[in-house]
Order: sequence, then C-alpha cells, then structure tokens
Amino acid sequence: MLNRSLAPHIKDAVEYSISLKHPDIFKLDNGIDVYNVQAGTEEVVQIEWVFKAGNWFEEKKLVASATNFLIKNGTTKKSAYEINEFVDFYGAYLNRSCYNETAVVSLHCLSKQLEHILPLVQEVFMDAILPEDELLIYKQNMKQRLAVNLKKCDFIAGRKIDALLFGDRHPYGVYSEMVDYDALNQQELLDYYNAFYKNGHCTIFSAGILPSNYQQLLNTYFGALPFNKGVVKEISHPILPSTQKKWNILNDPDGVQGAIRIARACPLPTDSEFPKLQVLNVLFGGFFGSRLMTNIREDKGYTYGIYSYLMNHIHASAILISTEAGRDVCEATVKEVYHEMEQLRLHEVGKDELLLVKNYLIGTLLGDLDGPFHIIGRWKNLILHGMDESHFRYYVDTIKTIEAKELKNLAEKYLNPDEFYELVVV
Repeated sequence: MLNRSLAPHIKDAVEYSISLKHPDIFKLDNGIDVYNVQAGTEEVVQIEWVFKAGNWFEEKKLVASATNFLIKNGTTKKSAYEINEFVDFYGAYLNRSCYNETAVVSLHCLSKQLEHILPLVQEVFMDAILPEDELLIYKQNMKQRLAVNLKKCDFIAGRKIDALLFGDRHPYGVYSEMVDYDALNQQELLDYYNAFYKNGHCTIFSAGILPSNYQQLLNTYFGALPFNKGVVKEISHPILPSTQKKWNILNDPDGVQGAIRIARACPLPTDSEFPKLQVLNVLFGGFFGSRLMTNIREDKGYTYGIYSYLMNHIHASAILISTEAGRDVCEATVKEVYHEMEQLRLHEVGKDELLLVKNYLIGTLLGDLDGPFHIIGRWKNLILHGMDESHFRYYVDTIKTIEAKELKNLAEKYLNPDEFYELVVV
C-alpha cells in the first residue's frame, strides 16, 4: 500500500533516458529521399519538401525569397485565389519559407485529404507561372514592410550585426534595400524556379498518421518529376567580417530605447565543442534564469529581457547577445554583459546552478520531442547539417556529464570581450 506520509522521490530531468525515434527512410523512383515518422494520435499529416534553393544559390538579391513566396500564387490552370480556395476547401494549410541554404514548401492536412491535395502540390512544382501582377503586389507589400521596419532600432541592429560578422555580400549577412525590390523581374524568378524547383534538388520530410499507401502516393505525384537529376553545384561564399569591432548607429533621434547586439564567431554545429557551448550559452543567457537575465533585468532593471543565442547556420556559426534597453542605460548594459563574461571566465559555476541548467536543457529537449512533427523537425536539422543520430546522443550525453571546469575553460576561450563585435543602435 502506498505510504502517503512519505514524499515521493523528486526525479531530476537529467535522470531520464532520452532516445530519438528513427524515421522510416525510402527513395522515390527518381531518387528523392523521404524521411517519415509514423506516429501520433490524431489523423493529421505534415509534409515538407525541402529544396536546395535558398539565397545561398542566388546571383541577385531577393530572387530566392521572391520565387519561394510566389511559387503558390498561380499556375497556368489556377490563380492564386483558386489555389487558396482549393486548399481551404480541404481544411489544409500550404505554406512556403525561404532560408539561407534551403527553401521549403510545407503541407499540413487531415490524413484522409492527402490524396486530394498532393496533385495540387505537384502542379505548383511543375507549372507555377509566378504572375506579374502577383509580383507587383509582393514588391509593394515588402517595400511597405521594409519602410516600417527601417524605423525600428532592433531591426537595424539585427541585420547590421549579421553584416559585421559575415560581410554584407555573404548570404548570411546580406540585407535588402528598396532598390532591390524594384530590380526584381518576372523572368529572373522564372529562371530560378526552373533551375532550383522544377529541376532542383529535393528531400521530403513527413510525419503524422500517414495512409498505408503513402509511399505509392508520393511516387505517383513526385516520383517521375525531374528532381535530383544532377549533382548540386558547390558554391562558396567568402566570409569578410568587418575590421571595426565597435559600432554606434543613430537611427531615431527621438527614440527612447536602443538595440544592443554583441556577437562573435564560434564553431559549427558539427564541431564537438558546439554542444558544450550550448550548455555554456544557456547558463550565460539562454533562458529566463540565466546570468544575463538575473543581472541586467532582475537586478539592474535595464531591460525587459536579454538573451544569448548560438546561430545554427550550416557553413558558419556565432554567439549572439541580443537586447533592447533604455537609451540612457545602453552603455551600462554592455558593461554588465562583459562583467558576466568575466565571472564565467574567472569562477566555476556552482553545483546547484549547473544542475538547474542541465535540468532545463533536458526538460526542453523532452518537450521538443513531444509528437511526430517535433521529432521529424529534429531529424531534418540533423540531416541538413550532415549529421546523424550519434550527434544527438553526444548532445544528450554532453548535457548530462559536462562539468563546471569544462564550462570555465570554454568561457576563457569564447567569452573574451575583445573578440566580440559590439553594436548599439539608438
């Protein structure tokens, strides 16, 4: 019988065993790799068609993102309105997103409606016309959005720090201007569409309760398409960081708040030190109980929130500290950031604080693996970075076993103020 006079054992998150459910893997007739997690309790499906069509491959600014946006805005048979009506009729959601190396078309729908919607997706991939009138609307909307954003200090800071780290011509550092939208033309987008979508390189990631004939459905609609016929051309972009480390930019003379970005390069996600840096980053500024948040928000009251991140790019990575603070305390905020770096370089973290960080990371990971969509998202990140399950296991083991001395050594190596770009936009 349960003895209710005794408190139950409190189990730390680090005590849990974590595994990553393996996906089913198969190829379509044309060589497309399909990664599929068959799991879940609801009759819903998520499919992502991932193309090597990000801005890494464009020769002219904004061509990749504009092509990706307009890909579902009209074919020779259907207008943008008719495509959206068709998708809505089946209660589905068809979206697209453009990133640095990849561009994605994603579908969410009920499992039973999949066979009705896949023909439309095929039509989008093979017969999109990127209409001129839709391009004009896109240009107008994006220019209006840009005009609004250029008044915001945090927007200016966000894109300027990338340019400082990687160079303003590198895909990770390039940013758009009004003239770049004006310079877009339909033929350039069609050429990009033909090269990187219609005849591009595609990988499919899917999850949910998928029908028993799922592989056959994919083969029917996508297995004969001219995807993955050739080797993806290797393109390199030299990183040309700024030689000037400290920047102060006046963006709004009447503003009362400034945006602060402090950043430096760090190892790639494939590097053995990256998981260790993830632990150090959480301790430093990666969650609400971090050193930066405790000092600069809770103690000093300079900001509502301050966080540090590790950029998850494929070809380069960086540590980034980001916050917005009152204009009169921006300098003091930067000083406190460097103070917390110094503390981590000089002193080992205490046992209780380290356990808190480990529990937070494991708990977050458990949440991130809750459900098939999250699981396939984890696999997609691994695969696109050229990693496998061993990297996931190494990450979990690193969280559980890393010691205070290792974090101090990492801080001595990567948290030196002289190595950071410092940007304040007011």
